[in-house]
Amino acid sequence: MVRANGAVSLRELARVVQTSEVTVRRDVRALEAEGLLDRRHGGAVLPGGFTRESGFPQKSHLATAEKTAIADLAANLVEEGEAIVVGAGTTTQELARRLARVPGLTVVTNSLLVAQALAHANRVEVVMTGGTLRGSNYALVGSGAEQSLQGLRVSKAFLSGSGLTAERGLSTSNMLSASVDRALVQAAAEVVVLADHTKLGTDTMFQTVPTDLITRLVTDEPPGHDDRAATELQALADQGVQIAVAGASGSPGGDQVPARQSRRDVALPGPRRGQVPGAALRSATVLGEQAAGAERARVADLRRR
Repeated sequence: MVRANGAVSLRELARVVQTSEVTVRRDVRALEAEGLLDRRHGGAVLPGGFTRESGFPQKSHLATAEKTAIADLAANLVEEGEAIVVGAGTTTQELARRLARVPGLTVVTNSLLVAQALAHANRVEVVMTGGTLRGSNYALVGSGAEQSLQGLRVSKAFLSGSGLTAERGLSTSNMLSASVDRALVQAAAEVVVLADHTKLGTDTMFQTVPTDLITRLVTDEPPGHDDRAATELQALADQGVQIAVAGASGSPGGDQVPARQSRRDVALPGPRRGQVPGAALRSATVLGEQAAGAERARVADLRRR
């Protein structure tokens, strides 16, 4: 699977071979010891440092539940009548399917898959860039695509990629795709990155969006054992990125809560090392409730006096 796809998640491997993630993790560790693959946060890639880009057929079968949850949550960020740009990718394709229900929307995209998902939507205008078709991901790239974006201004850009780190931001494995994504970013007032937990901590060849330009990250809940992904999320939050976490409803190890009910924004001062993002929010809530209870007791005592 790693040779075919370039990268796989532990969750997807466990689903395919019908075993636990604990068993898969042990086997992946053994394969890494033999030099057959490299472990990454929540998954595995081909050996050799930077991951190569997988084609659309492979990507479309990876982390499907997580992408669905992320798309559900990201769609809530789009208002009626907005003008936005949507980049290429399987996660952004899922988002486009949900945007078909937003009236008065204008979507600028270089993705044939995004345009196809919106082709029959009522009251949604689709504007496509020019450019040269890149068959591996059905996206328009090159100088034609970049020039068609000059002078454009929209409220939000929704982008995906191959990897995301707090140190370097969003990156991808293809130079032409990276160049167009940078042009999409320049056209938007806010940048929203859609990335499932398997991409957290992964760095690929070409930077598309530096961390300081990312307004918000929409991702799924990392598995409880994935401390490195949780640490990466916290590092992104420490740099000012707003983080919305969606539960992958029905997926192995995921939150059994619909994505629209599991949103939380994380923008925290640094917690203790290894603390899962959101734990500080829960702690703050508990402390607030305790303080409120103490205040009520004090008022009741004053009344008795």
